[in-house]
Amino acid sequence: MRADADPVVFVDATLFMGMHSKDDAVRLAAKAFFAGRLAAGDAGRVLMSWEQVGRCDDLVWAYERGVQDDYYPFMDVLHTDLTIERIGYDESDVRRALTTPALDGLPMHERLLLAQVIGRGGVLHTASPRLTGTTGLPVVPAVPAGARGPAGEASFPAYLEDLYQRSLVLTVVSENL
Repeated sequence: MRADADPVVFVDATLFMGMHSKDDAVRLAAKAFFAGRLAAGDAGRVLMSWEQVGRCDDLVWAYERGVQDDYYPFMDVLHTDLTIERIGYDESDVRRALTTPALDGLPMHERLLLAQVIGRGGVLHTASPRLTGTTGLPVVPAVPAGARGPAGEASFPAYLEDLYQRSLVLTVVSENL
């Protein structure tokens, strides 16, 4: 990667599901992130590991079918319109996850994700308190330290905002992300 190139932007399940957090600071910050990336068009492209996509699905599938039916149209459209590139781990990611001292002590799913981010010269945008509490890792907190949330609520384009508002029947406790 060139020194002047923007880093590859990764997102995790905590940021994606953060748009449905009961904590308004997390919800508003996560929504603002995704609305901003969508408005940027192709420049707003983000990467998400297959495992992180699966972690979102696992959380949503724990809700009753009616809630899922109200939630999934939003997720489906955002995943398509935002150009979320879903990628798998490769062997170097696994090796890096197991041998990078800075990743010691993290759960394996976070070690693998961060190994993937590091290997691609990226940064991870996250709402995970565990990850945002670390130093020396390429992590950007959804809610900066001391922030109380954005002054106003960002909006998606009307067709997606309608789906988002409907999807808010699903809310999650931030600690469960």
